[in-house]
Amino acid sequence: MAIPVMLLKNTNGGHLMTTALFWMAAACALAYLPMSPRPASPLRSLFKTASVALLAVTAVLSSAPMLLTLALALCALGDALLSRETDSTFMAGIGAFAAGHLAYIALFLSHPSSETALIFDKPGIFWSLIILGIVAATLLAPRAGDLKIPVLGYIPIILGMGIAVLTLPETGALRWALPAAMAFVASDLILATEKFLLPSNHPALRFTPYMIWILYWGAQAGLLIAFL
Repeated sequence: MAIPVMLLKNTNGGHLMTTALFWMAAACALAYLPMSPRPASPLRSLFKTASVALLAVTAVLSSAPMLLTLALALCALGDALLSRETDSTFMAGIGAFAAGHLAYIALFLSHPSSETALIFDKPGIFWSLIILGIVAATLLAPRAGDLKIPVLGYIPIILGMGIAVLTLPETGALRWALPAAMAFVASDLILATEKFLLPSNHPALRFTPYMIWILYWGAQAGLLIAFL
């Protein structure tokens, strides 16, 4: 993996610490991967939460934008809640992730290089996200049960993040932002498919937890890289 120059260009003091924390986060993410399809447990929750919480600490120690730290911290909270795998914690987790996505949207739009006109330089991605939102809402609405309102409220927020990232130029470290945001959207789409659309005995469920985690953690790491 090509760790960004910003983390490795100086191994003294704070840079050494942030590099170590990044690798600790990666180690926790790797340790969680084989646990991802398993039932909830304290150890599973610990590794899942630490994988992103350590990225948030890395952002703090690197003097990264406050909105990046806030987004990572909210997502770590969402991980802690979702790892309990109950309906009540699922709803709370959706709320934490929604807040995290809003923080990412604010981060993207407030960046000095952000330009709204750049959205239309990638019309294929823009319209694909719009269509994806319509299809997802149509499929999930009748199947989400008591979670219908939070699920439908979450869809425009996650897709809004995917659209907001299009305002950033693909230069320097910012080139990581678009693929990271798209990976985030993909992980959420697979999660929604897994939870609401696939029957409990579907063979794809043997693989979806791994796909969700790889895309999700890779997205968080990529967004950290993009804004350091």
